[in-house]
Amino acid sequence: MSAPPDATAKKTPLHDVHKDLGANLVDFAGHLMPLRYGSETAEHLAVRTSAGLFDLSHMGEIFVSGPQAAEALDYSLVGNLSALALGRARYTMICEVAGGVLDDLIVYRLADETFMVVANASNIATVRSALLERSAGRQAAIDDRSDAYGLIAVQGPKAQEILSRLSDAPLGELKYYAIMAGQVSGTDVLIARTGYTGEDGFELFVSAGEAVRLWHSLTEAGGDDLRPAGLSARDTLRLEAGMPLYGNELSAETTPYEAGLGRVVKLDKPGDFVGKTAFTALSQTPPGRTLVGLVARGRRVPRHGYEIVTSDGTPCGVVTSGAPSPTLGTPIAMAYLNTGVGTDGLAVDIRGRHEPVDVVALPFYKRS
Repeated sequence: MSAPPDATAKKTPLHDVHKDLGANLVDFAGHLMPLRYGSETAEHLAVRTSAGLFDLSHMGEIFVSGPQAAEALDYSLVGNLSALALGRARYTMICEVAGGVLDDLIVYRLADETFMVVANASNIATVRSALLERSAGRQAAIDDRSDAYGLIAVQGPKAQEILSRLSDAPLGELKYYAIMAGQVSGTDVLIARTGYTGEDGFELFVSAGEAVRLWHSLTEAGGDDLRPAGLSARDTLRLEAGMPLYGNELSAETTPYEAGLGRVVKLDKPGDFVGKTAFTALSQTPPGRTLVGLVARGRRVPRHGYEIVTSDGTPCGVVTSGAPSPTLGTPIAMAYLNTGVGTDGLAVDIRGRHEPVDVVALPFYKRS
């Protein structure tokens, strides 16, 4: 998930804040990011019980605008973005012609002819290049504004209460997967009710130059109810919520149907789109493997890349993400299991020992 800091890694607008907080900084997708500030378990549990504060400024913000912006996105992505209502967001993907996932995205419609495409940090250049290529010949401008934005998330059951201390925006009226312009602590922001933790919460798109002030305002308003949280907590939170991570559950070698996300591919939308022929065929054939949840019976943790084996030791799948679950108190994992394999008697090969696991439905955790 992370690597030691690299001298060439980019710093987010909040870099000095993380240093002052004593964060363990690591190179993640070419950015220096906080892995943890102290106890990653405490950070995780804070998000589940009160609220956590995240720096997500490594994510990419690519604006697509113009009279044919919606048409360009419909052709470039698997979703039907022209049907997206003003002020709403949609989870979607940009894929290869053969169906492999180049990145999973959230697209926000900010105006009739303006969309913001949020890409994973490791794929910003790939997404920008693909959008430029696929929108050629259309009246649609592609503008990568990633460096102009900071992105701060407040996630957890107390997120709305904390944010309302700093904003007169009608937060209670903002639906899940919706966005609006507003002010937080006197700072102009885009407020989105989205997140990657399985909890209620908000993601605040702010000018990079205002990110530090906004972070400090949120910290002061949140008090003991709001705890800074790093990449480690973000990973265990999204794992419990069954949310895929690009590079683990999703890749150019993975199709949305294998990942159980065939619903995001809108084969019935008007016109052609990249990958439509492949997806039409894939939708009519059971995938060779499917994404499942695993719960370990013991204490050893199934990790990314570990093999799943049947009772006679035959390999039948691979773990994509695994960690101890602070909420459930046991190791959990997501994995690709070969189609047709029975779920009884399975184990994960952990350094030569076959540790028994149970196959369960995703997600592992769902907020009430």
